[in-house]
Amino acid sequence: MRKKLVLWTVAGGAVLAMLGCSDAPKPAESQPVKQAAAPKPADETRWLPHENLVESHVVDRELMGKSFMPGGTLAHYKKGKLEYDVFLVRMADANAAAFALPDWRKALAEAKLVPSFGGYFGTDAGRPVFVFSKGTWLAGIAGLQEKDADAAAREVASRLN
Repeated sequence: MRKKLVLWTVAGGAVLAMLGCSDAPKPAESQPVKQAAAPKPADETRWLPHENLVESHVVDRELMGKSFMPGGTLAHYKKGKLEYDVFLVRMADANAAAFALPDWRKALAEAKLVPSFGGYFGTDAGRPVFVFSKGTWLAGIAGLQEKDADAAAREVASRLN
């Protein structure tokens, strides 16, 4: 009886060892994972002021050339000789919009908090930028000095739900 038990134990171990060396397909973890493409952002031009609007378009990702930014709407304005851009992104929720502000603070040279707005003003590649959040929205004005950017941002913010 003891000999049979030893034989079965040895035979069972040999079978397990053979299974471990088989040419069975590798587990799924070795297969490359296909990531779903992010949905294309919506055109949010309807939320922007239309006075002095020259053009607007949707940027699929990295709005304003920032790797931390998703896609969104970018509008170009011209008032006399003054030209500037407004960008607008509807984030997943208000926290996502607020959490993007520190990334902007780091990206802007000489960034300073604008307490009355809860946003940041600084420069990006020598161009003035003012960025703020309102609810699920992240928005910014690029190309205007702080006083003018503040006024433009208030106009944009008043239109956001």
